[in-house]
Amino acid sequence: MSKLTAIDFFCGAGGFSEGFRQMGIELLYGYDHWKPAVDTYNHNFKLDCEPKNILDFENSIQEIEKIPDTDIIIGSPPCVSFSSSNKSGKADKSLGVQLTETFLQIVAIKKHKPNSKLKAWFMENVVNSRRYLQTKYTFKDLGLTEWAKENNIRPSNIAINLSNNTTIINSADYGSIQARKRVISGEIIQKKKLIIPKKTHKAPTKKGKLPVYKSLKLIKKSFPTPYEKKSTDLINDINYDISIPKDKVSDHFYDTGIYEVEWKFSRFWKQNHPYMGKMSFPENIDNPSRTITATKIANSRESIIYKSEIERTGNGEYRLPTVREASIIMGFPITYQFLGSENTKWRLVGNAVCCSVSRALAKTILDSLKVPIPNELTICKKPNLDGIQNLNTYKEKVFDTPPVKKKGARFRRHPIKDGNLTVTLSNYHIDENSKAKNKWFTSIQYGTGKGFPTQKIEDNYYKEIESTIRNIKSGKAFLKIINNGFSEKIGSKLDLQEMYEKQVSIEGFEKPTELVDQIIEILEEVNCPDSFFEQNEIVIFQQKNKVPIKQLFSLYAVNKISSIANQK
Repeated sequence: MSKLTAIDFFCGAGGFSEGFRQMGIELLYGYDHWKPAVDTYNHNFKLDCEPKNILDFENSIQEIEKIPDTDIIIGSPPCVSFSSSNKSGKADKSLGVQLTETFLQIVAIKKHKPNSKLKAWFMENVVNSRRYLQTKYTFKDLGLTEWAKENNIRPSNIAINLSNNTTIINSADYGSIQARKRVISGEIIQKKKLIIPKKTHKAPTKKGKLPVYKSLKLIKKSFPTPYEKKSTDLINDINYDISIPKDKVSDHFYDTGIYEVEWKFSRFWKQNHPYMGKMSFPENIDNPSRTITATKIANSRESIIYKSEIERTGNGEYRLPTVREASIIMGFPITYQFLGSENTKWRLVGNAVCCSVSRALAKTILDSLKVPIPNELTICKKPNLDGIQNLNTYKEKVFDTPPVKKKGARFRRHPIKDGNLTVTLSNYHIDENSKAKNKWFTSIQYGTGKGFPTQKIEDNYYKEIESTIRNIKSGKAFLKIINNGFSEKIGSKLDLQEMYEKQVSIEGFEKPTELVDQIIEILEEVNCPDSFFEQNEIVIFQQKNKVPIKQLFSLYAVNKISSIANQK
């Protein structure tokens, strides 16, 4: 059999294609509407593809017929609208469905046309996409009624069956340094079904002889840090048999340190989110990486953050992965290049398909068709740096432009999540999801999910519970600190908003984030009991009879912040 050929839709940077190329399959063309993606694809695959909107093929048999006939079709429709993280899962899904069904329309024609040479097809998407796609598509469903009739096919026949040809794959099971779960649909035509690749790795908790998951420790131990000096010493690719001079490694030797206000926001949302579970901060390097996302962001729950390898406190104490580290985690060889700015490269890497997964899928085709598995992977051994905007600077970052919030930005923060409740300082009504008000609020959220009851606390309520706190162990010490030093750091309501937006302290006052965080420190300093406060004659927490004493103390401190700020 001659060399198998493939085309890639929504090709992006080419992660899906790269795994197939590594198994000796020739990529003829990559389709994508985004120019940086097409430029990157052309650079690495030595092709001359042009940007193309996939929707140009929708219901256009003439356009589809221009697509070269290949043995394999692969595609990864954009996952943004399907992703549960996009606008908390509330984004419009219609475009994602439209793009996916256009891809399936192309596959259906190429599969069912007379004398078809198609031997396999695969589609990758986020797990959430299954909720919005049909399990089976007839020719009529795909807008191919007339095409089916012209080819003596009943329009009601099944053109694409996803129900039995779809699975969820974890990239860590195939040697990726990343636990990235994605839906894979497809079919080996000869077998009339999707062949799920055999796993090559296993979780440490599972039995068997397979090697355990690769962890981030591999990168930390076997790859240079971003802060090393320029050198011609050879370094080895962690995933492939490649050795190149260190100064030929692009997009790695630059400072990805982040501002203190950013990593503190990330740490809070990872470890103290009002209704989601706790995450590691910084990343646990004994595990595979969490999913690399397409957005380079440092202050969110999903941010991937490492402890910096150089000694810094505050700004730069923690850092993001470099583009090169992210691409290694995705399974790209260190010789693979990405075109564009840093943010563009992040998007290219984060949107890609893990090469270990695509390589495993390619192998199922070779096995099914009884095509010999190549003894060596087809990999580019030398980097082509021509025309590359290399991010390497070999310099430490100067932290002179701290990030700022938008005017009128909303604020929400609580000291602790304990007893299935939170005591929160905010500048908006949480239960109403309102815009920021020209005022600060104290509220109690019962339960750790959306829609649970909220109790609003009036200003100066702290005065009513002061005697109760004073009679509790550590209460006097707590009140002493709050009322002698802490309260003096509270600015006016306008000061708090300005400091939050500008992310800086002013005139001796503390940012609202710092005030809330200091409550935790004070609770620890006075050894606040871990026991519960039982409400008898006085009812403070309306929805619970017993609450952690720490939450009672937190209520006092948070209410003092909002009360003082609103009265200044």
